[in-house]
Amino acid sequence: MTKLTDFKALTFDCYGTLIDWEAGLWNALQPLLSEGGLTTDREEALELFGRLEMEQEVETPSLRYSSLLGIVHARMAKFWGARVSSEMHDRFGMSVPDWPPFPDSADALCYLKKHYKIIILSNVDRTSFAASNRKLGVNFDAVYTAEDIGSYKPDPRNFTYLLDHLRDDFGIAPSQVLHTAQSLHHDHVPAAKAGLARAWIDRRSGRPGGGATPVPSNIPTVDFVFKSLAEFVDTHRRAVGA
Repeated sequence: MTKLTDFKALTFDCYGTLIDWEAGLWNALQPLLSEGGLTTDREEALELFGRLEMEQEVETPSLRYSSLLGIVHARMAKFWGARVSSEMHDRFGMSVPDWPPFPDSADALCYLKKHYKIIILSNVDRTSFAASNRKLGVNFDAVYTAEDIGSYKPDPRNFTYLLDHLRDDFGIAPSQVLHTAQSLHHDHVPAAKAGLARAWIDRRSGRPGGGATPVPSNIPTVDFVFKSLAEFVDTHRRAVGA
């Protein structure tokens, strides 16, 4: 039976897992909704974003995430028939530093860093992540972004890059890694194909649909399911007898 104590490294998705990107996205969409006179439902808006973001990441895999966000915002405005300024698209693209962390993220990361190497594998750019990292209040052992890799998850290249660097930089084998993420589409499907053990942080537990994260047609089996990082930490504490 797989145990949390079997691993040397936790590799984290950030947005949706550590940072509440749905709250951040919804807040950042308010100027467009207001100026466009739109009354769309939050879940419908997030699902539209998720679909358009996924399409844009496939179309422009090497585009910096802040720029990609601006294009997605423009595509959302066009979809809704809202005429707004290009400056509004740019502001949305630069909104990542305003997205809030989940309330349990900072304390959980502080605890987990005492027991594992903690590594980020994120679809954002370095500058955007740096602002989020200040809110999380922990020094990650490594940060690998789409900007570094030149592609976006769920592209398997991102996980190949991750595993190559864990081997070369830390001497950590795939069997010693637990990939910890909310997104089934961006993370759990490709991580399963890469042969990694996985912990699903089900931040949307109890809510239907996938919100800003597309739901894959084939959902892989995961090794652990937690509704929060706080639950992950509580389970780890019991495992080590703390």
